[in-house]
Amino acid sequence: MANVAEFKDALARVGAGGTVLDPEVVTQLAGAGGRADDLASLTDRERQVLSLMAEGRSNAGIAQALVVSAGTVEKHAAGIFGKPGLPVSEDDNRRVLAVLRFLRS
Repeated sequence: MANVAEFKDALARVGAGGTVLDPEVVTQLAGAGGRADDLASLTDRERQVLSLMAEGRSNAGIAQALVVSAGTVEKHAAGIFGKPGLPVSEDDNRRVLAVLRFLRS
């Protein structure tokens, strides 16, 4: 049986213009093989944060899901962006690039 609270949360995120991906879909895509070396240096917590990013969650949503502060999520995000060598650029969104690498790995 589906979790009603999770469904309401997902509905609210979509209604606010966000996106929602089923965690099982993210897990299957993440295990599809590919560039695993890009993300091999991430810690378990960084992988959890990246997985929640891939579900379309904001930093506040990730902090709530992991029961940590928004600052902690930002520190993990910085590690996620830095370890695979995602350059700072005005033309690219490092969050999206990190999620794409995660989904391809």
